[in-house]
Amino acid sequence: MPFLGVGLGLLILTGSSCFVLGAFYEHCDFLRNLHELIQEDPYAFYIREKLYATLQLFNPNCLHRMPDSCSRMSEIMKYGFPGLDDIRVYSDFVLSYDRRNRVAHWVYEHLRAPCVKADGTNINRKECWYQPDMSVPSNFRANLTDYKNSGFDRGHLAAAGNHKCHQTHCNETFYLTNIAPQVGKGFNHDAWNQLEIYVRELTESYGSVYVCTGPLYKPKRQLVGIATYSEHTRPTDEKWCVEYEVIGENTVAVPTHFFKVILVESKMSGGHPYMEAYIMPNAPIGKNINIRNFLADIREIEHIAGLQFFNGIRRSFFFGTNYSTTPEIYNNFQ
Repeated sequence: MPFLGVGLGLLILTGSSCFVLGAFYEHCDFLRNLHELIQEDPYAFYIREKLYATLQLFNPNCLHRMPDSCSRMSEIMKYGFPGLDDIRVYSDFVLSYDRRNRVAHWVYEHLRAPCVKADGTNINRKECWYQPDMSVPSNFRANLTDYKNSGFDRGHLAAAGNHKCHQTHCNETFYLTNIAPQVGKGFNHDAWNQLEIYVRELTESYGSVYVCTGPLYKPKRQLVGIATYSEHTRPTDEKWCVEYEVIGENTVAVPTHFFKVILVESKMSGGHPYMEAYIMPNAPIGKNINIRNFLADIREIEHIAGLQFFNGIRRSFFFGTNYSTTPEIYNNFQ
């Protein structure tokens, strides 16, 4: 009988050990699959910390042996998602698509110096053409006919000139999900183009720049009727309203303004990044305007667009914002 008891105990111990080991390896395998999913699915990426905290039951070092990210998404979205509506991941940028207005809510890029060089030897612009993204359901999709004879340019949000490392990267900037109606002369060809060039210059100087671009539909005051005047009334009633044009059969919205939020990473180890934001009216501005006249408070963009930048990161984490002149950036930030 004692031998029977010992044998039974050993059997139970062996079985338990096998179960625990099996569970351990299955758990690690599940974490590996989850890790791969997080690199490609933006929603899984967004809640990755909660997922890992919940599922790392046996060995928190399991992930240390997993391969590095094979997707650019985790690198591009390093500082968080401004919003999570209809996220679309392309090879070199990520965007949130606005199905109602048929333009993006925002487009996020991580720019690196080699990919913004002016020579563009890696790409051929003749191979790029504007096209609808067929993955968008047809009733929410903008088409080329919407822009034809509209009087507006097909304006890039993620600029084609930012993506010169691979032909595919440049090609994808011509999807209409990355395009919005822009005034041509005086804006898209001029002031907005200057802002895009400025971003590339920062990239060449510092090597790593994150930029988020999108449309705004800014409210404005409007006088409504004439009220009877007395001590307690004003001669006119004043209300706030949002007015914007739409083009084409698919009623593609024409933004009243556009924004850019720029984050420049420091070259110094442990250095805080530098951030600044711009709002430009979608109207003729001109060639010789100083783009720094359009510096804006990032909180204004968040308020109008309903977005939140750098979620979970204190604003004091950033080196500084909205210097009035360009040299101040280079004098104070490294």
